[in-house]
Amino acid sequence: MIKEEIVKRILSSIILLPTVLFFIIKGSFLFNFFIFICLLITAYEWHMMTRKKNYNIFGFLFLFLSFYSIYKLRNDISGEYEWILTITIICVATDIGGYVFGKIFKGPKLTKLSPNKTYAGMVGGYFLSIVSVNFFLLNSYFSGGIEFTRQIFILIILISTISQLGDIVISYFKRLSKIKDTGKIIPGHGGLLDRVDGMIFAFPFSYFILSIDILAYF
Repeated sequence: MIKEEIVKRILSSIILLPTVLFFIIKGSFLFNFFIFICLLITAYEWHMMTRKKNYNIFGFLFLFLSFYSIYKLRNDISGEYEWILTITIICVATDIGGYVFGKIFKGPKLTKLSPNKTYAGMVGGYFLSIVSVNFFLLNSYFSGGIEFTRQIFILIILISTISQLGDIVISYFKRLSKIKDTGKIIPGHGGLLDRVDGMIFAFPFSYFILSIDILAYF
């Protein structure tokens, strides 16, 4: 069962990653249209999960804020795709590292809010995100001049932490709604909200950090 789930995740990622990469790099109307569609899908999944809950509206507001921060980050702060791509890589690597390390090493649970999360998975998320970003920055075509500095290392740890917290928060709401996945749109992953749960928290945080240039103080 676990092997089948991993195979589905790998196959889905092979399709998803180039697609997302295409829209991130192209930017302009295509990118804006892409994040708008993602907003609609995640909002629908959130509604179906929480339609009978009194906190339903707050989720819509947060999703709008999250995707708006992605729009601002792509169009205003960087003007290019490097930061969007870097943050996306951190979140994806954190998710994969957490899943793989958690399945392999298991160990103590991280929190009761999300029973599947372990300390081993947390460490795996940090490890793979650092390795992935370092590998990404070695490719000058994609990195756009971003270098692996102490500030970038701190940024990776912060974003990875926020991404993991976002995963836990959405897992908590799924438990409240007594469901395993927010949807079935992505084989092996469930809904789109299951896939981007960490990102919707990481991007507003990243936008705030980069807009005030807080890393300059480290």
